[in-house]
Order: sequence, then structure tokens, then C-alpha cells
Amino acid sequence: MVSATRARYGLMTVAVFVVALVAFFMLDHLSNRYFTRLLAVEPRDIDGLDGIVFAPLLHADAAHLASNILPLVIFGFLASLDGARRFAWAVAMSWGASGLGVWIFGFGPTIGASGVIFGLFTYLLARGFYNRNWKHIGLAAVLFMVYGSLLWGLLPLGVSGVSWQAHLFGAIGGLAAAIVLRRPSRSRTASGTTKGGPAGPPLK
Repeated sequence: MVSATRARYGLMTVAVFVVALVAFFMLDHLSNRYFTRLLAVEPRDIDGLDGIVFAPLLHADAAHLASNILPLVIFGFLASLDGARRFAWAVAMSWGASGLGVWIFGFGPTIGASGVIFGLFTYLLARGFYNRNWKHIGLAAVLFMVYGSLLWGLLPLGVSGVSWQAHLFGAIGGLAAAIVLRRPSRSRTASGTTKGGPAGPPLK
């Protein structure tokens, strides 16, 4: 059962993230898109590598920002209930994989938090299966029924202004996080290893 403290932490975490996105959006537009020009991911350009770190904080317009906030709040809150370290790793792996994938395979300057959103989504979908946790699997089923159409965003459908590369590699990062962060089985051998394979990192 999720504690009230962890739930409050989750709400505070996503609230801070949303405030940061809004603040960056306002600062960028007040500066006539200076930060977008400076910090977007520029594929295969050394000067565009810093976009891997900063591009998810930037958005093209209010509609772009608004479309990302709701799923970010929902997926971010649910993922944060796993604990601070697991959440941080899931976000970092989704964030980094999305940016790096765009830098290698993308076309044109790319900004936005959608890669992180896709990463958190696939993390939430996959973690229950790796943890063998029926509650997480049930939640994954509900999320898939409600938000499963998001997965079309992983395909190169040629939608103008949408980076399927950011979505795809963010999702890969989230899946990798679910694997790496899987919880060790309760059944252990005398040597301290998990039966059937190595245990994941000791994160709670």
C-alpha cells in the first residue's frame, strides 16, 4: 500500500516539474525563443548535444506545452509512487535515451517533454511484468486502455512537427528502466542471488 508521505512526495515532484516547464516556456517566449534556438536538440551537430539535457524543458507554443502537462502529471505521479530513486532513474533513462536517439536519428531541431512522457508510460506498462506485481499489471492494463493510442506516436507516420524518434527512444528508455529497476525476487539462494537470474539494483 502506498503511504501518504510517498503520495505527497509524488504530487510535489510533478508540481515542481510542471512549474519548471511553465517557467522555461515563459522565459523562452519573453526572450523571443532564444533558448529554443540555443538548446534544442540539433541532430548530428556537436553544438546540439546540450539539447539532450535541456530540450525537454522547452515547448513550441502553449498548445504544445498544454498537451504534455496532463500525461506528464499522471504518469509522473504514478511512477513517483515507486520511490524517489526509482522515479529519478526512470526519468533520467527516458530523458537521456530520447535526446540521444533524436540526436543520432532525428531530422531538424527538436524540443519538448514528449520523449519523457513516452518513457514513463512504457515504464508503467512494463514494470509489473518484470516485478511480477499483479497490482502494477492491473494498473498497466487500465493505462493501456485509456492511453494506448499514444503508442501510435512511436511510428514514423509523417505528422508535421512531431518527432517520432523522441517518442520511440524515450519509450525504449522507459522499458530499459523497468528492466534495470526490477525488484529482486523474495526467493534467494544462500549466496544472495535471485533464483532464475541476477537481481536488480537495491532500490526502493
